[in-house]
Amino acid sequence: QEQVVESGGGLVQAGGSLRLSCTASGLVADFDDYAMGWFRQAPGKEREGVSCINWSGDRTHYTSSVKGRFTISRDNAKNTLYLQMNSLKPEDTAIYYCAVTPSNDISCSLDGVDFEYWGQGTQVTVSS
Repeated sequence: QEQVVESGGGLVQAGGSLRLSCTASGLVADFDDYAMGWFRQAPGKEREGVSCINWSGDRTHYTSSVKGRFTISRDNAKNTLYLQMNSLKPEDTAIYYCAVTPSNDISCSLDGVDFEYWGQGTQVTVSS
């Protein structure tokens, strides 16, 4: 029933940009009743919370390594989440996952255990 799908990954040279998108469907509540987040898992590393955004879109968090380079946003009318990634580095290479969870909290979480629905992932590869 609930479906989360990421797109926009690919191969890019260092310094380039990519824009990831995530669409959610089959959710029982209104889209603005869910917090959303982006996570990634690089080779040889554990899953890392990259960024999250609360249900109203007025609170965001970023892991330190992407601050100033990545921007998370959402369009509730389109049930869509975005991650604009600029100034990409080889260290950003990973599979990126979109996650969704019911929430009416003011803030949001970068801990994957707090999210209920997950996408299949999209590969981002940044070459030197």
